Amino acid sequence: MIQSSSSSSTLTPAIPGATSKSFLALAMGGFGIGMTEFVIMGLLPNVAQHLNITIPEAGHVISSYALGVVVGAPLLTVLGAKYSAKNLLLFLMALFTVFNGVSALATDYYSLMLFRFMAGLPHGAYFGVGAVVASRLAKPGKEASAVASMLTGLTIANVVGVPLGTYVGVRFGWQWAFVMVAIVGLATTLALKSWIPAIPKNPTASFKSEFKIFRNFNLWICIVITAIGFGGFFAWISYIAPLLTDVTKVSPEMIPLWMVLAGVGMTAGIIFGGKLADRFSALKAAIALMTAMMLMLILSSLLAEYQVATFVMVFLTGMFAMAQCPPVQMLLIQNSQGGEMLGSSLGQACFNIGNSLGAFLGGLPLVMGYSYAAPTLVGAMMSLVGIVFAFLLMKRVSGWFWVR
Repeated sequence: MIQSSSSSSTLTPAIPGATSKSFLALAMGGFGIGMTEFVIMGLLPNVAQHLNITIPEAGHVISSYALGVVVGAPLLTVLGAKYSAKNLLLFLMALFTVFNGVSALATDYYSLMLFRFMAGLPHGAYFGVGAVVASRLAKPGKEASAVASMLTGLTIANVVGVPLGTYVGVRFGWQWAFVMVAIVGLATTLALKSWIPAIPKNPTASFKSEFKIFRNFNLWICIVITAIGFGGFFAWISYIAPLLTDVTKVSPEMIPLWMVLAGVGMTAGIIFGGKLADRFSALKAAIALMTAMMLMLILSSLLAEYQVATFVMVFLTGMFAMAQCPPVQMLLIQNSQGGEMLGSSLGQACFNIGNSLGAFLGGLPLVMGYSYAAPTLVGAMMSLVGIVFAFLLMKRVSGWFWVR
């Protein structure tokens, strides 16, 4: 029997009063966060032209936001540990709303960099606290599916919110995309206040007690699994556009539709991953899904020249990539006893580290002159590293491989 690191029984007992609207409120926040994180990527030329800077300089605002995520995830979670989870969620979403709103008012490169950093601060903390809240509001045995319901907002944003925000930003000015995000943030704040039941604060929580979770070596293994294993996805997605145009020979005008296909796969994957983790345990689900992800990446590279095969692989790769999120998030929570919100918030920080690692390592073979199919194989190797560490975690907590 896998002990505390993979058993949902260690979670705090469920809180009464939850309804489907409670999970919708959490998902609305995920939608707004997903929209603000990715919509800027399609608006960089507009931002550069308006602020009279180069496109690479405009790209720095993406890095600034990501830095805010990494810094804010543990910082705001720890500082807010003494407050109730509901009040902390309200504060985080209010902060998110304000700084996305003022991003639309930026008049130069430096002010936009600052506002995007500040907008990124609540990102990781919201998902971290929200995941713990979702798991505590869920019925017994449905914790991972509850977490998945919140993360679904993130993937739906890529299917609906980002294309819509990009269109509005190009048509009426990039600032309006952030105005849209701020409106979503305001609506989410009101929904959280109305639909999330009262959640008692942890009377023993403190700055010092939260950081005790880092004494657990299993948590560090989970961090490696998240940052490196999930980084394989970013090695693929970072270079998917040139892969499709240069290798698969897809028309550039069709790339947005292919990205919507990936987004649909991601949405299906989030739901599938949550159900799988509830059925077989988070650790077993993570291993199975990382293995499937590795195989999809290998096949994506080998079949990249064939449009029909690549069409299928884009959907499946997106699906198995995001299917990892619910079990990985549950592993972080389960291995952070006494500081579950801090442990959970590390997920988004690790995902952003994986984003940087995947993009960097995936770019190395391109510098060496290999084709755009090569980064996908780098992603497969990163997934393999995650699998190895997941088996190490299973060995540590069960005494033997694949014992429930």
